[in-house]
Amino acid sequence: MKGNLYSILLLVGGCGFFTPLHAQQDREYLFRIYVDNDFINFRGKGTDQFYTNGLRFDLFYSNHKGPRWLPTAGDSSINVTGWSIMQMAITPRDIKTTAYQPDDYPYSGSLFATYSLRSYNPQQRYSFQTELLLGVMGPAAMGEQGQKLIHQLISYQLPMGWEHQLGNALLANVQFTAEKQLASIGNFIEVIGGGKIAAGTMTNSASIYPMIRIGLMHPYFAGTISQLSSPRSIKGQKKWQAYLVGRPGGSFTLTNALLTGGISNSSNGKIIRTNHPLQKFTFNMEYGVVVSKGRIALSVMQRYTTPMLKGLYSHEVGNVSLSFNW
Repeated sequence: MKGNLYSILLLVGGCGFFTPLHAQQDREYLFRIYVDNDFINFRGKGTDQFYTNGLRFDLFYSNHKGPRWLPTAGDSSINVTGWSIMQMAITPRDIKTTAYQPDDYPYSGSLFATYSLRSYNPQQRYSFQTELLLGVMGPAAMGEQGQKLIHQLISYQLPMGWEHQLGNALLANVQFTAEKQLASIGNFIEVIGGGKIAAGTMTNSASIYPMIRIGLMHPYFAGTISQLSSPRSIKGQKKWQAYLVGRPGGSFTLTNALLTGGISNSSNGKIIRTNHPLQKFTFNMEYGVVVSKGRIALSVMQRYTTPMLKGLYSHEVGNVSLSFNW
């Protein structure tokens, strides 16, 4: 009797989880606030070093035809155009000293805008994503002012060594990502393989990764807006999503201006040097949870990265993203 009861419960629960959510996306716009900070840590061990914080604002909207000059995922693709602006800050471990620290990650700030097209083929389950980035690094990016403002707001130690930051340089990059579904179990589990290449004055790199999604969710290849929103109410009831995401990956990086300096590797007439060259091969792991209901979505993620300069330390950064769609 007990075994039969377990079987019935498993069958009922499985039917609930495996019932497909509507793949059609009836919301056209999504605005997202995206916050990275290494003080956010699932293990309760927050830090203030290396890639220490980032603030990003995104606006995504459906673009049914997509621009003709960027690759799309076929005639029936779901195309989502994005405009973004982001500021990032990198610091050494000891932010109390005013001394130059060549045996640690450098002070480095960046500010850039991104135009993107994310194109999904829901039938063949693959996607192409193209990003065009333009911005600046160095004092012109105001990374010092941004970090000090945050630390003043939370009454935390002010960073004292920004006079040694990497110098001003133009950032212009293009990034292309291709993804393909490898396996799935209904709408409850998806396994996706991806590859990414980046070229320009900011980074030159290539990476590969698998991505696993588990939970109650829209199909990944229904598009960016669908991944972070729920359909409008049906008979007075709002659909919702809740799923886990895991994405390990490996990268080969040829250049990274944010860590070793851009075209002009100097600041205030002083040459900025580091005792640690760029680490070409790195591993990273990103994992977390996404929840959405109605117009609101919240994701909380953690990202681990092995050392990006030889002889230095690995790092963890947390992310909290809040999205509103209509």
